[in-house]
Amino acid sequence: MSEEHYYLELCENPVQFENASSVNNVFFDEANKQVFAVRSGGATGVVVKGPEDKSSVAFRMDDKGEVKCIKFSIGNKILAVQRTPKSVDFINFIPDYPHLEFSQECKMKNASILGFCWTNWNEIVFITDQGIEFYQVLPDKRSLKLLKSQSINVNWYMYCPETAVILLSTTFQGNVLQPFAFKSGTMSKMSKFEIELPVVPKPAKLNLSERDIAVANIYGQLYVMYLKHHSRTTDSPCAEVILYQLPREGSCKKTNVLKLNTTGKFALNVVDNLVVVHHQSTQTSIIFDIKLREPDCGLNVHQPVLPPRSIHPYRIPLTGPSAVPSQPPVPCELYSSSWSVFQPDIIISASEGYQWYLQVKLPPTVNLLQDKGKLIDFLLRRRDCKMVILSVCSQMLNGEDKGSLPVVATVFDKLNQVFKEYLEAEQTYTVAMESGPSRGSTARERPVRTQAVIDQSDMYTHVLSSFTEKKDVSHKFIIAVLMEYIRSLNQVQITVQHYLYELVIKTLVHHSLFYMLHQFLQYHVLSDSKPLACLLLSLEGTYPAAHQLSLDMLKRLSTANDEIVEVLLSKQQVLGALRFIRSVGGNDNISARKFLDAALQTADQMLFYTIFRFFEQRNLRLRGSPSFNPGEHCEEHVVYFKQVFGEQALMKQATV
Repeated sequence: MSEEHYYLELCENPVQFENASSVNNVFFDEANKQVFAVRSGGATGVVVKGPEDKSSVAFRMDDKGEVKCIKFSIGNKILAVQRTPKSVDFINFIPDYPHLEFSQECKMKNASILGFCWTNWNEIVFITDQGIEFYQVLPDKRSLKLLKSQSINVNWYMYCPETAVILLSTTFQGNVLQPFAFKSGTMSKMSKFEIELPVVPKPAKLNLSERDIAVANIYGQLYVMYLKHHSRTTDSPCAEVILYQLPREGSCKKTNVLKLNTTGKFALNVVDNLVVVHHQSTQTSIIFDIKLREPDCGLNVHQPVLPPRSIHPYRIPLTGPSAVPSQPPVPCELYSSSWSVFQPDIIISASEGYQWYLQVKLPPTVNLLQDKGKLIDFLLRRRDCKMVILSVCSQMLNGEDKGSLPVVATVFDKLNQVFKEYLEAEQTYTVAMESGPSRGSTARERPVRTQAVIDQSDMYTHVLSSFTEKKDVSHKFIIAVLMEYIRSLNQVQITVQHYLYELVIKTLVHHSLFYMLHQFLQYHVLSDSKPLACLLLSLEGTYPAAHQLSLDMLKRLSTANDEIVEVLLSKQQVLGALRFIRSVGGNDNISARKFLDAALQTADQMLFYTIFRFFEQRNLRLRGSPSFNPGEHCEEHVVYFKQVFGEQALMKQATV
């Protein structure tokens, strides 16, 4: 199958650890993304592998029984190990602290510890079948201090380290979930909520299993994802994923339904804000984007964005003493029953000794999602989207996949809306910084320029400049596309850069569409600017009317008087330049030498006489003498005047 087929892949550099066949137990710590490989016998050997080499460590502990759970606090400072249902042991890994074990029993009598979660480098929560206990660990005193506890019957628990929220399953059926949030020494009880279980024939009862629940952060919001299996006797036996949004304050709400359109065993990941659902029996995965609206579905009912596809095949290189250099890598068994899936994007194969991060490949999605508007909406929300979006734009304008102008307009509008929102956020930030912090306001963060921000330079460089050079595309379509992009920018009030106007003008001139160019300028479709006026001047040889169009533009700018004078003088229109400068009231400040030089270069003696006489009269009016000051450097022009017209032609100083 071609590379374009797969839109999901396992990361190239997985965390490798000793596989299950050579160790007693393998544990995963979701907070630190670490795998613990534990081997017992005499002393307990532990090898910890994390996403970075610095988070990997190996050590030995006294063998005090089977390890049920093992995790480091954040930063590998303190190790917690559970061996019994009643207590958790701790070992300091802080430099210069004694490397001795200390222990803490749960406070509730007859309670059994189900597990524990680190919420900070020195804060830990015990989850028991009778409630939760929140402790501060005091490594220097080798003891724990109880901060808060809560009694509640617990079936199982789930932890989201990104938000430090623990979810407890309560009641007989386990479908009433009680969340708790933790932050810098405080524990907050959030609103409990009930998961709606599927209807089953009586007298059967269905309990909520932790296998069907996942907690993840999607688009900055915390969601509980429930994998709902319907009874085969129902009208629609296909499974669904129900999303419940869990706010810090207020009640939890059922917000989204993801239609899986099949039954069987599933597992959930979240990658780049996409919900990924793995289906074991078909060995395929599907993805959902909860921000994409389905036109033919209910408000928050979603179908998969793309058709089901397998994860890209992965090959495991052979290592160890028995490996032969020429031996090819062994294919990894995808969707294996030994796989364990953790939030948000982790897959672990204990049998093969690998921990992967699941990744989304964006280029294959381009050909799988035919609706260009929907495709752009999808891509704009992804992390590494810029070059893929630009390739979609190029593809949309070229070849067999050429889109219609309304489709092109829709894509441009979507891109420029994101661009405009970024510019406004940047402007708001700049104004706030200049005005200084106001009382009671929180510190503003500078807006992040994500890859979804595609500006005019990006479009010009990667799409439009090469598009205008296409020989197999009609010039009418090329000009229509350029004007559509300019329209889209104007619509959201983004100032169009002059190089886009230049591209339009060069395209019009290349195809000899001078009448259209004249109209675009006459009706100000192309905005006035000095660079544009200069470009028009350069086109005079090809299109003589461009000279006057350029002058008209410079006059409208009103800040380009010097440029207009230079243009007229370069065309030897010395009197025209003088008339213009007088019309704008700048004749008292202009350089006499510049105008006399220009008159001299025309070889027109009467023109030189007229210009010379004008400046004599100006000198007389301003200084009471017709003579030029030494600082004006007009000596050679005076000499030339005397040679041609005689000294008696010089203006005499007025007598009183």
